[in-house]
Amino acid sequence: MDSFSTQLTTAIADAARQAFGELFANGEHYYYCSLITIAEGYAPFASAWSVEALEREKAQHPDYDVKWSYADSPYSILGEAYFEPVQHLLDTRPRIDEISSEDWELELVMRLEAMEQAMRQLDEEGLFSQNQPREQVCVLVELMPPVPLNTTIAKRLNPPAALEIWLKEAAELEE
Repeated sequence: MDSFSTQLTTAIADAARQAFGELFANGEHYYYCSLITIAEGYAPFASAWSVEALEREKAQHPDYDVKWSYADSPYSILGEAYFEPVQHLLDTRPRIDEISSEDWELELVMRLEAMEQAMRQLDEEGLFSQNQPREQVCVLVELMPPVPLNTTIAKRLNPPAALEIWLKEAAELEE
């Protein structure tokens, strides 16, 4: 990992630690925690679903399945201000419209790898087992719109028990 990648991973981990840590203080039981970015490679944002939030949503909208929807979660775009230093770092890098598509693909993969490493670091710190056993939390790094790489990363980040239901209900086909 080069110097920039290390710096980016650290900044993402710091931001995500604060965002998820602040959320987890509510004591709910989480089954989905994700860092999400888009194809333009902006700083990620955090999203999560808890069992309790899903139950509240189902009570209000019984026919609407939002179990794995980052956008429909009441805990989407968590701690946006925490990710501002990440965006400042990314602003020093080329943008999608400034380099070839091949070079952009390499740049985007580097950014996703930094997000993945940050989530792995937080997992090793025990962050995702604060309110529930780790095996009950699917930890993700997602590129939107969804791509098969999301599934590949999910398999690397999660123990089988945490991944099983997500693979059946929400995973993209693998590359």
